[in-house]
Amino acid sequence: MGTAHQGFIVASYAITALVIAALILRALIDQRLQARALARLEARGVTRRSQARPAGRPAPEAG
Repeated sequence: MGTAHQGFIVASYAITALVIAALILRALIDQRLQARALARLEARGVTRRSQARPAGRPAPEAG
């Protein structure tokens, strides 16, 4: 029933599925690491640039 190329085709799909799964896993791990890093920075008092600035505090110069 199978063709001469069936093994190659199945292997190609399997490798592709593994690569996609690895990329998804890498993105999830990186998301967790970035969230932890952000939490550490916020705990130290570092704020995001997108947050409103307190009155009287000028925005940093672009350069």
